Amino acid sequence: MTAPNAPLKTITIVGGGTAGWMTAGLLSHLFKSYKIRLIESDEIGIIGVGEATIPAIRDYMTIAEIDQVEMIRATQATFKLGIDFVGWKNGDDRYFHGFGRIGQDFMWLHTHQLWLLERAAGKARHFDDYALNCAAGMANKFAFPDARNPASPLAGLDFAYQFDASLLARYLRVRSEAAGVERIEGKIVDVRLDGETGYVDHVVMEDGRTVDGDLFVDCSGMRALLIGQALGIDYEDWNHWLLNDRALAVPCERVEPLTPYTRVTARDHGWQWRIPLQHRTGNGHVYSSNHISDDEAASVLLANLDGKPLADPRPVRFRPGKRRKAWEKNVVAIGLSSGFLEPLESTSIHLIQTGIIKLLGLFPHQGFAAADIAEYNRQHDFEFTDVRDFIVAHYKVTDREHTPYWQYLKHMAIPDSLAERLDLFASSGRFYKRAAAELFRVESWVQVLLGQGFAMGHDPNAAIMPAEVRRSFLADIEEVIADAAGRMPDHAAFIDRYCKAPALAA
Repeated sequence: MTAPNAPLKTITIVGGGTAGWMTAGLLSHLFKSYKIRLIESDEIGIIGVGEATIPAIRDYMTIAEIDQVEMIRATQATFKLGIDFVGWKNGDDRYFHGFGRIGQDFMWLHTHQLWLLERAAGKARHFDDYALNCAAGMANKFAFPDARNPASPLAGLDFAYQFDASLLARYLRVRSEAAGVERIEGKIVDVRLDGETGYVDHVVMEDGRTVDGDLFVDCSGMRALLIGQALGIDYEDWNHWLLNDRALAVPCERVEPLTPYTRVTARDHGWQWRIPLQHRTGNGHVYSSNHISDDEAASVLLANLDGKPLADPRPVRFRPGKRRKAWEKNVVAIGLSSGFLEPLESTSIHLIQTGIIKLLGLFPHQGFAAADIAEYNRQHDFEFTDVRDFIVAHYKVTDREHTPYWQYLKHMAIPDSLAERLDLFASSGRFYKRAAAELFRVESWVQVLLGQGFAMGHDPNAAIMPAEVRRSFLADIEEVIADAAGRMPDHAAFIDRYCKAPALAA
């Protein structure tokens, strides 16, 4: 490696998979002057539990200048309007966490404030009726946003993708290698540090080869070969708030209808995901190994598939939490090496993406600066904590306590940052972003909390609007949303017409 304060020449990415190839794909597209190498072994499997994304993934595609239709066909992708939550309140309930806007604001008041007041009077319809993503999603409809008519709800339709993570990595690998990234096949058996600086100097391969670098990006997964094992950066464990530490993943045959959403169903000791793709459906059971055995968890998963399984369940072990630093010396950890939060809200790939974007913004072109590294780590800490609080809220706000697992979660002490937010919602249904980087907007918090039965007060300012005007305002929203959703094409028909993927070779 060069000296810490010298200009960079070589970037070495350790590990492939989604994190490694997303990193290589964006760096190689934007930075043409660097030598970029990626080390991975075909013998080391990809975890790839996150096949569903959130709308921010489209920002990555835009920056990388990836053609949306080409990517969809290459990854067997479908569209995603939100998440269908089943059984999270009491076991017999269902609500939709849709992306995008809910209704229309009245002055500074959000739709939910007016709705809360009308619900108290028994005059409101189901909350899903006021958001296009929810109405369209539950009706299995999809269309691209239509910016030609800014007044239409379709103009602001927000969506993400559901894709095969291994196919995405393959797609990005082809693009990256075409852009000059060198892929090095093999296993790393040792990491050597510079005796003076403590920086990573080179890694040693199983066959004796050595690979050096100026900047190392650790995408080695939960092994964290560089940031954890070599540099000794500790891991902050959040298992006392997030009990789940294992998952089983299994694909099954595709069934109809092809839903434009991910489904997450609460189970006795965890939850089950269902992610529909063009060629199959992805399924998994996320659970606490302290409350259910692996064999029992597999039985629950297989008993609740809606298609024939295409493989045996694949086990994944993890520790909920984050690395105390994601950038140390000349190593930046991206992906599972930097931390792991269960994919309840499809944030796994998003946290890979934000790790890459932070690196772009603070890139050490002229050498490593302590201020840049400190800022990266501040943002890393905020982003993980922010997502953590939102996920913990799903477990805390529930009427389920029929098993020791749910009993603990319902009554556990929660982080002060989450308690303060819940107190404000309970008082007045109000929400304020604490920082620009905060991921989940008021719409997300309101849908999840209301869906799970949280006792939310309304903003007293909502009473400014006379009751008859308020009801007419909400009725107009219902009518416009229903009309817009009704005009949208079927999700499967839309894909068949615009971006149907070719059949995969056996």
